[in-house]
Amino acid sequence: MKEDFLKYQAQTSSHPLAMEISHAKGSYIYNTNNKAYLDFVAGVSACPLGHNHPKVVSAIKDQLDKYMHVMVYGEYAQKPAVELAKLLAKNLPESLSKTYLTNSGTEAIEGALKLARRATGRSEIIAANKAYHGNTMGSLSIMGYEERKQAFRPLLPDVRFIEFNNEKDLQHITTKTACVILETIQGGAGFIVPKNNYLEKVRAQCDKVGALLILDEIQPGLGRTGTLFGFQNYNCIPDILVTGKALGGGMPIGAFTASSSLMDLLMNNPKLGHITTFGGHPVIAASALATLKEITNSKLMQQALEKELLFRKLLVHPLIKEIRGIGLMLAIITPSETITNSLVLESQNQGLILFWLLFEPKAVRITPPLTISNEEITKGCSIIIGILNNI
Repeated sequence: MKEDFLKYQAQTSSHPLAMEISHAKGSYIYNTNNKAYLDFVAGVSACPLGHNHPKVVSAIKDQLDKYMHVMVYGEYAQKPAVELAKLLAKNLPESLSKTYLTNSGTEAIEGALKLARRATGRSEIIAANKAYHGNTMGSLSIMGYEERKQAFRPLLPDVRFIEFNNEKDLQHITTKTACVILETIQGGAGFIVPKNNYLEKVRAQCDKVGALLILDEIQPGLGRTGTLFGFQNYNCIPDILVTGKALGGGMPIGAFTASSSLMDLLMNNPKLGHITTFGGHPVIAASALATLKEITNSKLMQQALEKELLFRKLLVHPLIKEIRGIGLMLAIITPSETITNSLVLESQNQGLILFWLLFEPKAVRITPPLTISNEEITKGCSIIIGILNNI
């Protein structure tokens, strides 16, 4: 299978991990030799309830027995999508009441950018250096990392970059600005959290000049930071909220949420202002609905903060210079890219899945399922410390 994988399936790098997967359950992934790997990555934050959670699987199977795709998005009322959007509204501030469902996070970013330009009549978009919002052309345009996008220029015009957590840069948000788009917690940059009420100050400047604030919660969202969405930790409500990854419970999804008055702009001038065939797919919406119900009806969000403390207690070593992040969105920072690479690769050899971050070469991702047990955390951390001792 590995040979065919490399021959027939397009790759994103010259050295994929290329593990041959047999099955997955709970906090473990199994290869074709039935070796178990403890998963500290959760599909890059996309499997908040672990692998093959029974409630998610049951919801998918139940919906499969009823119907799959029946019509393009927004024409028919389909219960899984309707109930998902309704439950999101129930768990969000009143101003975030209407949701547009897409197939992926980057598609939701595209819709949010279009909505901001449509609503304000302005063109300038302000994003952050070292931001990552996806890889389609609009999302790529607001990626704050030139090395990854220079080969694909020209990109969207009127995009300006500021430094995350730099209050002086807020002066660049003016009456020319359609929107400011930020990750609530910068992911690819190394899990950088807002400091000194930064998001509140961005919110205030946007209000002052009439710009919209878009917060990208594709990684922090769905309970990973101890609240359902990361922005709820920082006293800042966006005009447009973007979600993805974990919302699908392991299935592909994205969404952007705003007020009814904003979202309704996509219906007119022009009509069909944003359309998709498979967004809100009933099987995926059923998976997302089951996932959202489980997270909001359980103690998983509270436990994420308790498990963070356990990680921080166990991951103490001279080669761990810092642990960034909050809840179960954590990143180990080592002294060098070489040590990080050694830790990630040797962990896989020893049955533990770790991964890198996009733009910070010294970072090691730790984003396990919210359902991971304390015993599994202890086991994985012991492997990490053992490898660092050998290094």
